[in-house]
Amino acid sequence: MALVEIRNLRKVFPLGESMFGGGAKGEVTAVDDVSFDIERGETLGLVGESGSGKSTLGRLVLRLIEPSSGSIRFDGRDLLALSGKEMRHLRRDMQIIFQDPFGSLDPRMRVEDVIAEPLVIHERMNRATRRSRVAELLRAVGLDESARQRFPHEFSGGQRQRVGIARALALRPKFIVADEPVSALDVSVGAQIVNLLADLQREFALTYLFISHSMPVVRYLATRIAVMYRGKLVELGNAEQITTEPKHPYTRGLLEAIPEIAV
Repeated sequence: MALVEIRNLRKVFPLGESMFGGGAKGEVTAVDDVSFDIERGETLGLVGESGSGKSTLGRLVLRLIEPSSGSIRFDGRDLLALSGKEMRHLRRDMQIIFQDPFGSLDPRMRVEDVIAEPLVIHERMNRATRRSRVAELLRAVGLDESARQRFPHEFSGGQRQRVGIARALALRPKFIVADEPVSALDVSVGAQIVNLLADLQREFALTYLFISHSMPVVRYLATRIAVMYRGKLVELGNAEQITTEPKHPYTRGLLEAIPEIAV
């Protein structure tokens, strides 16, 4: 059984009220009849241009926003049938890494408190145990234990993203949505973060939905690739198949847009 099962997922947003008070202007369909599975231990890469609906889809999968229709099953459970209390308990198994490594961290909190926050909310452990867990997580993401007493603004973008990853790992989740986790970083630092995510997947038996606008990044990390265009899933297959024998014109366009490096 797949860890994540998505069927006919749809999300419609209202556009707001008319300036003349005539009611809603209309609506926009951000995600339109999307279905896919994510197997345990795999990385499904979700690729598309800005505005394609991929980040909205990632939040729908975690039920951070509510779908207009469709179904979401996680580890055999129907997420849309769960109560608020049941959903809060299940969130320990499903986490997110955000695109902006600075905006996603509270600038008033020290790194130790940022990482420990999920443990305070979901776990019953004393302070000494929490401190030990934070130290373990810092080591796992390649940061020195001395980082615990510093504030987010004292770190580089790549280091801040490592803090965000450590926070996502705090509750030992089964599934992580990585929403454009390297798009705000320069190429070399982004490559380090991608390699870190690959290492952590092996170490902690993680399953990823990895969202990106970059086909080369997705091709490197993903087991399978899903291509989104205007809210629809237009192509889905294993990474080699999608990148060498694309069927949809939009997928071919994404691949043709990859710049060639002169040697």
